[in-house]
Amino acid sequence: MENLIQLTPNKWVSEAVLTTVTGMTKHMIQHARRSTWLEGKEYRHVAPDLSPKENSPIMYCLPEINKWIEKQRPAIRRRISA
Repeated sequence: MENLIQLTPNKWVSEAVLTTVTGMTKHMIQHARRSTWLEGKEYRHVAPDLSPKENSPIMYCLPEINKWIEKQRPAIRRRISA
């Protein structure tokens, strides 16, 4: 018999967890971080000494990113010319 463990993501998650729970690709996350997300709202750099640098690991705020996803406009149907 296998043991099954179900985990609920924390408010702040790593990129690996964000990718797993949202299906967003690494490229999409990077593009959103550079273009629309705000540091301190959707993501933040973190460090053990509480003084993160620009190259410190990044954590992502799952509830804020879910709000961002829900605010997306519906896709526009485009005609494909043959």
